Amino acid sequence: MSITIDGRECTFSPGQTVYEVAKENGIYIPVLCHHGQIHPVGACRVCLVELQGARSLVASCAIPAENNMVVETRTDRVLAARKLSVELLLTQGHHNCITCESSGDCVLQDLVYSLGIDTPRFGEPETRMELEDANEMIVRDMNKCVLCGLCVRACSEIQVNQVLDYSGRGPTASVGPAFGERYEHSDCVFCGECVRVCPVGALFEKQGRFQGRAGDLQKVRTTCGYCGVGCQMDLNVRNGQVVKVTTPREGAPAPNNGSLCIKGRFGYDFVGHKDRLKKPMVRVDGELREVGWDEAITYVADRLSAIRKEHGPDAIAGLASARCTNEENFLFQKLMRAVIGTNNVDHCARL
Repeated sequence: MSITIDGRECTFSPGQTVYEVAKENGIYIPVLCHHGQIHPVGACRVCLVELQGARSLVASCAIPAENNMVVETRTDRVLAARKLSVELLLTQGHHNCITCESSGDCVLQDLVYSLGIDTPRFGEPETRMELEDANEMIVRDMNKCVLCGLCVRACSEIQVNQVLDYSGRGPTASVGPAFGERYEHSDCVFCGECVRVCPVGALFEKQGRFQGRAGDLQKVRTTCGYCGVGCQMDLNVRNGQVVKVTTPREGAPAPNNGSLCIKGRFGYDFVGHKDRLKKPMVRVDGELREVGWDEAITYVADRLSAIRKEHGPDAIAGLASARCTNEENFLFQKLMRAVIGTNNVDHCARL
C-alpha cells in the first residue's frame, strides 16, 4: 500500500498514521502534543495537513494512512492554519523565554521561530498563576502550559499513576492533580515522566533551575546505579558538575525507554557532595585513612582468609546488592561458594 505526500509516493504498513509515514520518509511535519509512546489525540492542531477530497484540514498524527491518499504538508492554507494554531497557543499564558528553563529546548519556541511569528496577533491573559515549587523536585509554571495533555497521557498511559487530568473549562482550564492539589499533596510518586514529555517550560527540575540551559550543558549518557535494571539516562554536566538528569523526549533507548524512578531522575546530588568517599579507606590504629585499590583489596582478602582459617568458611556470609547487575551478583555468589566455600549468600531484594 502507498500514499503520496508532497508529490512523493511512500509505502506504509496498516495502522500507521500519516505523520508516522511522513516521518519515516524524512518529510517534516511539526507536532507539539504528539509522542511516540502515547496514544495520539490531535489536540494542538499543529500537525494539520491538506488531504485531497477532504473539506477541512486534518491532524496528521491522528488520521490513519489509507491506500492512494494524496497529502500536502506545506500549502499556503496549511501554513496559515499552523500559524494561527501556534498564535492561539501563545495566548494561553505568559511565555517569557528570557528566564525560561526550557529555552533552547522548547517545541513551542521552535514553532514560533520556524513559522516566522514576529509579534502574536492576540494578547496574553491579564492574570498570572503562582509558581508551584514547594516540593524539592518539580516546579510547575502553569503560565507556560499550553494544555497539550502530554503530561496527563504520560502519567496515565506510560507510568499508569493517573495523578494528572484536566479541570475547568475555557480560559480557566488547567492541568494538575485532582481538586487542584499540589504535587506533594497528591498521589504523585515523582517519577518525573511529566517533566520528560512536557514540550514547553511548564514543568522542569527544581535542582537544575538557573544552573544552565540546553546549550550550556553537556549530555553524558550513563547507566543509573540505583538498581540492576540498567536504565539509561543523560547526565547534564556544566563545569564538571551534574546539573540535572534527563532522558530523551523521543527515541530513548531500552530498557527504560526514557522513564526513570524518583531516585534515578532526582537523586543525583550525592555525585558532587563534599562528604562523598572518592577512594577506599582502611582503619589503621583507630583512624580511617585513604589507600589505593590494590591495598584495599589485599586487606579484605587477608581478613577473609584469616577468618576462614580460624573459624571455618561458614563464619563468613555475603549480602549481594540490587544495585548490581545480574552478572555481578552471579560472580559474587560464585566468589562466596567456590572461593570461600560457604552457601551463606543472600540478596537485599529478597529481605
